[in-house]
Formats: sequence, C-alpha cells, structure tokens
Amino acid sequence: MTGLFANDSEQIDRRTSRSICDAVGERLQQSLRPDPRLPTHLEQLLDELKKRDRDGGAH
Repeated sequence: MTGLFANDSEQIDRRTSRSICDAVGERLQQSLRPDPRLPTHLEQLLDELKKRDRDGGAH
C-alpha cells in the first residue's frame, strides 16, 4: 500500500475530495435509481382501494 502515497504532491485537499465524493454519489444515485413502477399486484390492490374510496367505503 505504500505505492498509493509515494508522491505527496499528488494528494488533494479535503474540499476537493468532498466535491469528488459528492459528484460520484450523485451519479450513482442517478444511475442506480429504482424503477418507480410498483409490481402489478400492488397496482391492482391500490386501484381496488381507490375504487372502494370512491364508492363510499362500503364494506
């Protein structure tokens, strides 16, 4: 691991490091964003609940 720190002139300051980490994190969030759609079964259940609410919530 000594090769990673062999040249002190290549080190970056905390502010630059934080900026890089933030940018990488933002890109990861964008590329790994989950599919916003619900599974079909859950969509059907939600539709049924909405229908019951419209119909007055009768059991």
